Amino acid sequence: MKQWIFAACCLLTLAGCSSDYIINTTDGQMINSQGKPELDDETGLLQYEDADGNEQQIPQSQVKQLIER
Repeated sequence: MKQWIFAACCLLTLAGCSSDYIINTTDGQMINSQGKPELDDETGLLQYEDADGNEQQIPQSQVKQLIER
């Protein structure tokens, strides 16, 4: 029984972990994103969730660097 509880706690802890990323743009902006941004191959836009929890998009051509925090 104790092993089951320990395993459940570990799983919940890992599920709650998501890395934040910093998007460095070509014009020098540093944008914080919650979770890993995803590239939409059809539109060429990088989709990310900003610090307020809103979905945002930026053209891939404006992204200079993507840094995991």
